[in-house]
Amino acid sequence: MQNGKRTGRDIELLGAGEVAGLVGVKESTVWRWCREGRLPCLKVGKHWRIRRGVLEDFLKEGERPTTLFRRMESFLRVPDNVLAIAADEDVLRRLDAAFFRVGEARDGLLVKFYGGESVSEEELRATLEGNGLEAGRLQREGRLLMRTEGDPLEGRGERLGRILEEASSEGRTVWASFD
Repeated sequence: MQNGKRTGRDIELLGAGEVAGLVGVKESTVWRWCREGRLPCLKVGKHWRIRRGVLEDFLKEGERPTTLFRRMESFLRVPDNVLAIAADEDVLRRLDAAFFRVGEARDGLLVKFYGGESVSEEELRATLEGNGLEAGRLQREGRLLMRTEGDPLEGRGERLGRILEEASSEGRTVWASFD
């Protein structure tokens, strides 16, 4: 649609055979998608018809990001809140790295709060690096802050509040992760 008007491309109807050829599946697969309602179709007489625009939307929805970073990037918005529960420390570090990579791509200030753990800041940084985040470079640039917490339940809000104030004066969003 352009300016609220339908274009010829939006209303162009394709047959199931044409769709099958474009997508690279059998015609029976297209029929099944239509019957199941996965692909919005029109049944004209004995023939299924699919609008080209609807097919394009269907294909876009089917595109699957291949990495955790791409998956997070596709749904995280600013501002947003995310709660993730990780099965173990390895999964937690992969989530942290992917989350921070999205924040980095959106020019955010990254803040990692950690405490009560058996790993040091250097080990944590190395783990983040091993999961694709350039933590060392980001720290040198002042874009990644590592904040240790004695008791994770005390003063967390105040510390984050101070960081938020500083970042907002610079026009940056804050991407914070707590263990």
